[in-house]
Amino acid sequence: MREAIPAALAGERLDRVAAMLLGTSRAVAGSVVDAGGARVDGRVVTQRSTRLEEGSVVELDPPPPEERAPEAEPSVEVDVVHADDDVVVVEKPAGLVVHPGAGHRSGTLVGGLLARFPEIAEVGDPDRPGIVHRLDRGTSGLLAVARSPAGYEGLVDQLASRSVERAYLALVLGRPDPPVGVVDAPIGRSRRVPTRMTVASDGRPARTAYEVEQAFAADGAALVRCRLETGRTHQIRVHLLAIGHPVVGDDVYGDGRRPPEALASLDRIFLHATRLGFDHPVTGERLAFDSPLPAELSTALGALGHGTGEPG
Repeated sequence: MREAIPAALAGERLDRVAAMLLGTSRAVAGSVVDAGGARVDGRVVTQRSTRLEEGSVVELDPPPPEERAPEAEPSVEVDVVHADDDVVVVEKPAGLVVHPGAGHRSGTLVGGLLARFPEIAEVGDPDRPGIVHRLDRGTSGLLAVARSPAGYEGLVDQLASRSVERAYLALVLGRPDPPVGVVDAPIGRSRRVPTRMTVASDGRPARTAYEVEQAFAADGAALVRCRLETGRTHQIRVHLLAIGHPVVGDDVYGDGRRPPEALASLDRIFLHATRLGFDHPVTGERLAFDSPLPAELSTALGALGHGTGEPG
């Protein structure tokens, strides 16, 4: 669908205009935008809140067929680290998709959560109930989920204000220099491959602080702790690739280099959400959780031998 924006719609949000043009709900129209299916004057725009100007030409891909709401799946195990009336913190294993989407309508973390905490069905986005932030399918570690509307609003506000502490451990190829730094580079959707993200001048602001915790000079790898100051899709993976040090096991954001031979048996990306901290959205109490590396990553690290243990 291709339409020029009339004066009557000038200044309106992209997702609202998309809903009107497609004849769908705003949530469905928003998912089209999120997936890179909206173009304004020939440029892919993925920010729902983008305001449109009179005369701009909007092109929209058709929405996917309406899917039913996620269902409870008792067969999906959920490792709960913390639970109260408003917030649940879980350990997501690698390989588990967080919420239903294209190609993954079942077998998701949301299905397991609905089986254990059915009340989250009424919290947040109906397509991804309770979910306030995500981890990529291949990434393991800590994830906060809202269990009540108050919990949802509070967590979303903290994510927007960047007061949530999120730290990850990543094994990267090479040794970042300097060993401590911040990658400050906007991230947007790739124009060549819409399913990928990339550093782009017209992307959304993104900052990742990093610090080398251990270097394996003989094997050309380093264990890096990353702290998110923003939360863009694939942010750590994109930023580490941008500075020349892709995450080991990342088949999407790699640069063609092979990992050390000692890691030949590792069949997942080496990225783990190791720390999560936030203020309880109702009581205000500061909560913090730590997660050690899962066995397969710990074993892989051990296979590299002893590193220098020095950041510089």
